[in-house]
Amino acid sequence: MTLLCVIWATQQVALKATAADFSPMLQTSLRCGFGALLVSLFVLVRRQGGFTHNEPTFWPGAFAGLLFASEFMLAAIAIELTNVAHLIVLLYTAPIFAAIGLAIYLPNERLHRPQWLGILLAFGGIVIAFWEPTDEGLSDGLVGDLLALAAGAIWGATTVVVRTTNLTRAPAALTLIYQLVACFVLLLAVAWFTDDLRFNPTPLVFTSFTFQVVVVSFFSYLVWFWMLKTYLASRLGVFSFLTPVLGVVLSVWLLDESFGPRFAGGTLLVVTGITLVSGHSFIAKKLGWGSR
Repeated sequence: MTLLCVIWATQQVALKATAADFSPMLQTSLRCGFGALLVSLFVLVRRQGGFTHNEPTFWPGAFAGLLFASEFMLAAIAIELTNVAHLIVLLYTAPIFAAIGLAIYLPNERLHRPQWLGILLAFGGIVIAFWEPTDEGLSDGLVGDLLALAAGAIWGATTVVVRTTNLTRAPAALTLIYQLVACFVLLLAVAWFTDDLRFNPTPLVFTSFTFQVVVVSFFSYLVWFWMLKTYLASRLGVFSFLTPVLGVVLSVWLLDESFGPRFAGGTLLVVTGITLVSGHSFIAKKLGWGSR
C-alpha cells in the first residue's frame, strides 16, 4: 500500500515535469488508451468477459467512463495552471463528495457525526490553504485550484455511480476498462479540437509515459482492486491518504515548489477531514465510538 501511494503521488509530478514537451491532455489520453489495452489483455487471459451494448453494465459503465474522462480532463488543464501540491491535495477530496453522494442514495451509508466534522475540517482547510482572491479577479493558480477541486468532486461522483449501479457486481478490471477507454477517446478528441498536441520525444518524456502506462494505469490500479477484495477497505482507505502528503513532499523535492505555513496548515486540515470521512468505521472501532 505504501508503494501504491508513492506511485499515485509520483504520477502527478511526472505529468507536470513533462508538460512543456508533452501535452498533459494528450499524455493522459494516450496513457489511458495503452492502459486499457493492457487491462483488456488481462481480462481476456482471466476470462472475465468483454463488454458490449447487451451487457447490463454497459450504460452505467459508459456514464462512469464519461465522469472519469471529465475528471482527468479538468486535472490535465489544472496541472498547467497550479502547483502539483495543490492539485493532488484537492483531487483527494474525492472521498468527501463520494460519502455525501452515497449517503443520499444508500441508507446504510449515512454519515455519522465524526464524518460531518471531517467534512467541515476539509472544506475549512481548502478555504485556508487555497482561497486567495485578488483585486484583479481570479488568478490562474486559483482557477487551477478550482478545476482540481471540481475534478475531485467528479471522482467522488464516479465512485457513487460504481457503488449504486450494476457496476458493483462487475469484475473490477471490466469497470476499469470502461473508464480507461472513455478517457482515451474523449481526451484525444479534446486535444485534437483544441490543437493541444505538442509532443517532443525527449528521454524524460518516454520514461514518464512508460511509467504512467505500465506502472500507474495497469499495475497500480489492478493491485488496488485486488487489495480491496483481500484486505479491509477501511484500513486501505485511511492508508491511501499518505498520497497527498507524499505528493506535497515530492513536488517540493523534485519540482522545487514551495509552500508557506498557510498551505501547510490548510493541507493538514484537509487530510485530517478526509481521513475522518473515509476511515470512520476503522477509526470508530479503534476508539470505541460506536455508531454515532
